[in-house]
Amino acid sequence: MRLLPAFLMAAGLALAQPGAQKKGAPQQRDLKYETLENIDTPVAGKVAVPRSYAVVIGVSEYKNLEQKLQLRYTERDAEAVYSILISREGGNFPAENVHKLIGPKATLAGIRRELEEWLPSATQEDDRVLVYFAGHGFVRAGRVFLAPSDFDPGKPETTGYSTEALGAAFGGRIKGKWKVLLTDACHSGAVTSDTDVRTINSRLLDLNRSLFSLTASRDREQSFESPEWGGGHGIFTYYVVKGLEGEADESKDGVVTADELTAYVQRNVRDASGGSQNPTVGGSFDNAMLLAFNPAGASLGAPPPPKFGTLIFEANMDGVEMFLDGKSIGVVNKGKQIRQPGLTPGIHQVKAVRMGYEPDGPREEMVYPGHETTITFKLLIPRRRPKAALDKFDNAVERYQRARGPEEYRRAVRDFEEVLSLDGTYSQAALYLARGWRDLNDYDNAGKFFKKALDLDPDYVEARATYGGMLFDIGDTQEAIRQLNMVIQRDKNHALAWYLLAQAYRIREMYDQAVEAAENAIRLTPANGEAHFWLAEGLRMKGQHQRATAEYQEYLKLSHFDSSGIEKFGYYAIGFKLFRKKRAGSTDVWRELRSMAYFGLCECERMLNHYTAAIAFCQKALSFDRNDPYTHFALGVNYTMQFQTTGDMSLLPPARKHFATMLALNSEIAEADRAKLYISRIDSALRAN
Repeated sequence: MRLLPAFLMAAGLALAQPGAQKKGAPQQRDLKYETLENIDTPVAGKVAVPRSYAVVIGVSEYKNLEQKLQLRYTERDAEAVYSILISREGGNFPAENVHKLIGPKATLAGIRRELEEWLPSATQEDDRVLVYFAGHGFVRAGRVFLAPSDFDPGKPETTGYSTEALGAAFGGRIKGKWKVLLTDACHSGAVTSDTDVRTINSRLLDLNRSLFSLTASRDREQSFESPEWGGGHGIFTYYVVKGLEGEADESKDGVVTADELTAYVQRNVRDASGGSQNPTVGGSFDNAMLLAFNPAGASLGAPPPPKFGTLIFEANMDGVEMFLDGKSIGVVNKGKQIRQPGLTPGIHQVKAVRMGYEPDGPREEMVYPGHETTITFKLLIPRRRPKAALDKFDNAVERYQRARGPEEYRRAVRDFEEVLSLDGTYSQAALYLARGWRDLNDYDNAGKFFKKALDLDPDYVEARATYGGMLFDIGDTQEAIRQLNMVIQRDKNHALAWYLLAQAYRIREMYDQAVEAAENAIRLTPANGEAHFWLAEGLRMKGQHQRATAEYQEYLKLSHFDSSGIEKFGYYAIGFKLFRKKRAGSTDVWRELRSMAYFGLCECERMLNHYTAAIAFCQKALSFDRNDPYTHFALGVNYTMQFQTTGDMSLLPPARKHFATMLALNSEIAEADRAKLYISRIDSALRAN
């Protein structure tokens, strides 16, 4: 029995390293043991975006502050910053490297965890690191604090996040060649009696000499927020986002530098506030620090004039989405306006769209330095389709929905191509044509027609959500997250977008976001069993094994039917079927997911030291997928662990059998070396007995 200590040590390591998976394994099984590496992003020319990390914090409602001290737009500001940071035409931050703490999630414990644990553990010396905070700042006895969502004005020292802690994190723990702090912490309303805006700003600007710090205001100034700025933003953040979108790129080389963003934000905020708010920069930093990259905005022309202009958008009906230079700037209702200041002088493209109407635009509007121009959009013409196109479309959709094989999908493609030949503006036909190409595994053509559908109707959230689903299915989870994030910015109650985001975040190892997205999907569609599955996956990876167990069980209950029967169609209609007909044709996705759910239960029970239950669940997983090497490995480990607790030698032969089966199925995965070690030790133990 000298073998026992060695087994105990090895078993303690087994399955505890989910990042050890080698690349090349099937994507679905990578959900068990995966590693996704972040590398520098190569971009056009000689520009290279370094590996980048960010934490975005925004608090509007404070549970311990009176109503007059609540803020209106800080959470919306934080969402806007998050969106531009993960955009490929903006910050170029990988989505999984941007953690956001917004609203109730922005607790003191959460802020400490992100700034003092996650960023120091993730960053390296050549990285770019950004922290954004929008909310209240306050002073107590000369010390400056940022206010988390659970801040208590009666206990500022123990419920606020001090600038000393922030400076220590940036200066001594967080690594990186470029460090950025953007703060909008001086909104109107004194939080404590001795809150002094001058003290707040001076401390934020002098945290660390290697830090680029840009604050919303200076001295005793307050930072302002208003519905006039992009439909509701703080003035400072509005111009930060516009600058990162490319408006600050005065050199027109496609790069927004620290100097360019500073100049742009300072000039525009000062002008917009009539001189009453002046953003201030601090720290000793590389002036050429790359903050955003937008290659589409690069040109060889002369820099624009130093003055900027403003466009004001209004419409003749409710629910009209406005576009400026191809980007959505929000939805406006009749009698309301969206104000877009800080625009470079010259020609800009504008458009207004609403589903069911012919768009107004795109057309060109001139922006004049120092001037405001109001544009009134009139959507007057209901979109009329030729009867032949309508009839053809209805018949084509009916046939598409019955399609199962390649020939039927090719017929669907021909049908929808004919519809578009009859009416080139038929966005729904473009969407279904994209779906047909997707079901034929022709993702280039599918992407082309998804984009056409969105070009025709930019507010077509179904098309954008479906496009995001395809991107996720082909492995482009970064772009999938960007597209799906745009959907939920447009429609917070889009259940399918939340459900797909839960999967994408899980794949990218963004477990907090995966859990939040799955919870939103379940809130909107409680009967979507797969949403419970992805919630369970996120919880398991966060170590919340008991709660994960309940969610796996809920998934199994909601998906309990014969996959060969007619009910399977309804099941797939809310899950994989909608986006993965190609998989359904060759693999029973229902069986695959049930295998994974039982594997998840096996893992949860193992982590709770319930080895008998774990073995039963892993055996159940094998009843759905006999050739899964991970489940065989997990069974071998569980038999080994049970042997450790009972000393029952009869458990070793089945343990060896499952390790050997795992190696026969796939000897290349990272667990193979441990399986070989286990087999060697089991053989020694059996010979000794």
